[in-house]
Amino acid sequence: MSSTTARPRPTGARLPRRTARPLGAARVSRRSVLLGAGGIAALAATGCGPQSADSAGDGPSRSIEHKYGTTEISGRPSRVVTIGLTEQDYVLALGVAPVGVREWFGGHEGALWPWARDVLGDDPMPEVLPVDELNFEQIGTLGADLILGVNSGLTEQEYTLLSEIAPTVAQPADYADYGAPWQEITRIVGTALGREDDAEALVADIEEQFERVRADHPEFAEATGLLATSIDGDAFAYAEGPAPDFLVQLGLTLPEAAEGLFTGENREPQQVSLERIEVLEADALLMGLYGSEDASVLDETVFTRLDVAREGRVLAMPEMSRLNGALSFGSVLSLPYALEELAPRLAALLDGDPGTEPDAVS
Repeated sequence: MSSTTARPRPTGARLPRRTARPLGAARVSRRSVLLGAGGIAALAATGCGPQSADSAGDGPSRSIEHKYGTTEISGRPSRVVTIGLTEQDYVLALGVAPVGVREWFGGHEGALWPWARDVLGDDPMPEVLPVDELNFEQIGTLGADLILGVNSGLTEQEYTLLSEIAPTVAQPADYADYGAPWQEITRIVGTALGREDDAEALVADIEEQFERVRADHPEFAEATGLLATSIDGDAFAYAEGPAPDFLVQLGLTLPEAAEGLFTGENREPQQVSLERIEVLEADALLMGLYGSEDASVLDETVFTRLDVAREGRVLAMPEMSRLNGALSFGSVLSLPYALEELAPRLAALLDGDPGTEPDAVS
């Protein structure tokens, strides 16, 4: 059985509220829909590290409401399986080493990007679950006492089957599938783990980090920023999602021309033809690069004539680069890394000197 909601592509936009993309019974590719050392600092704010099963201890009973009802959890779970896109980061940041993790993208050992691998430390590497569909038999062998699908597109049937294995928390009802902001995911995971205070401390710490960067770079509040992608030569612009939201949190605003692509409640990614490529003009343009290296919007003559290109205000982010991964995950562990890596690059883009080029993204 496969999920019926398309999984977002890294750095893309979140889907509109209460909207899903049915794909029938076909296998779901992460390329079918576009979304979208710092992590240690976030973890240190709570003073906790991954715990083993014998250190879980007791905890209060609590109820978590989600898209498919209410899940009752007692004690402090220690064998946690994450079947959403990014929950492994949140679980690790809140002191638990997951036993099973669903791969999204990146191909890293244990499906853990560097900021999460550093936090795992010497704890056992989690078992990796398939990227394209849920393997209920494999999940059933992991001895889970909690399954998290907060940043997911679980169907009700999948939720029911998972609930027969262990208490399962599906995506929140108030947001589109894959659409909950990182603050909400942190609080839901914190409640599920019986670590609400630690979750609030993490949220406060990261919001303070954003505040410090904004204070250090007041020029961000005077600038426009846009997240776009080049996919096999086709350009797409984004209004919402982890990366666009990141720019907003830094104080940048969406350019007026790009904003015009999104009408009413329609905030889905918009394809931009070469004839309308000027809508990608911005004070700073972040361009995710996907597909064939021989087909990139950045190489098109009409793009190179844009002011944003001529004046060196474009930051190219290869799909598998750490910065692209950090912005795509948009988690409590990846956000500090993204802040450290992107802030100086944005400053270089916005300094008014075409000769100042930001460090390349790798």
